[in-house]
Amino acid sequence: MPPTVHVTGDLPARVHDALAESFTLADGVEGVAGILSVLTTPVDVELLDRAGHQLRIVANYGVGVDNVDLEAARARNVVIANTPDVLTDAVAELTIALTLALLRRVAEGDRFLRRQSRWSFSLDFMLGRSLRGKTFGVVGPGRIGRAAASLAEALGARAIFAGRSAVELDALLQTSDVVSLHCPLTPETRHLIDAAALARMRPTSVLVNTARGSIVDEPALVAALRDGTIAGAALDVYEQEPEVSARLLELENVVLTPHVASATPETREAMGMLAVDALRAVLLEGRVPPNTVL
Repeated sequence: MPPTVHVTGDLPARVHDALAESFTLADGVEGVAGILSVLTTPVDVELLDRAGHQLRIVANYGVGVDNVDLEAARARNVVIANTPDVLTDAVAELTIALTLALLRRVAEGDRFLRRQSRWSFSLDFMLGRSLRGKTFGVVGPGRIGRAAASLAEALGARAIFAGRSAVELDALLQTSDVVSLHCPLTPETRHLIDAAALARMRPTSVLVNTARGSIVDEPALVAALRDGTIAGAALDVYEQEPEVSARLLELENVVLTPHVASATPETREAMGMLAVDALRAVLLEGRVPPNTVL
């Protein structure tokens, strides 16, 4: 009988079919050999213990693994895999889309017209800003961050990067017109962008976050947007997903999307197939797949 695998969320049809070809799909997590987890599922001590000692791999449907208790998995010798590379272009594209929507006031203009506000064309009406000639600061220069930087440079921006160094981050915050977040969520990066960090940005600068919501201190961000500490923010992720702060929803200088950075059919299928491949590698072929984080 094929190894049993539990899936914690809905899958694209192709991914589900590929999984069903190789494994027995279990309704519950108890006694399974593998888990395919979506990022909204906490893979914590409770879940790992419910699965039992025969659990060998958790394939996480995403690059980030902040929903996984890595120490608990390590203690149980459970392999943790993620889905890198295949979503790089999609996330980078949305990063630039959000940046342009914010700088050129696209969402604000859409809301203006939907309210049926009175207007007429004039040379100084709803002026935005170009990305050309601006400094595009990437916090977390991994695959996605560098891909976003490449797209920004193609539009005439100058890209700069900050990794783990506090000195690098301070310099980036002080000199960037756009601060784009691409670092993983870890204890060290939780609230990396807090009131003090926002205060180091320019009043004309904007923040873009397509990484994880808790990298940003949302109440501090709201305050900075309200008092003009920074000019705007574009967010795809939030601290209390799926809830979005009502204070953010009230602001005009904000562009919001519902965690859709990797949401193209091709990308979501590729992510799922990479997770299936990791499950097959461990459970059917007895090898460690290349896309493991633990």
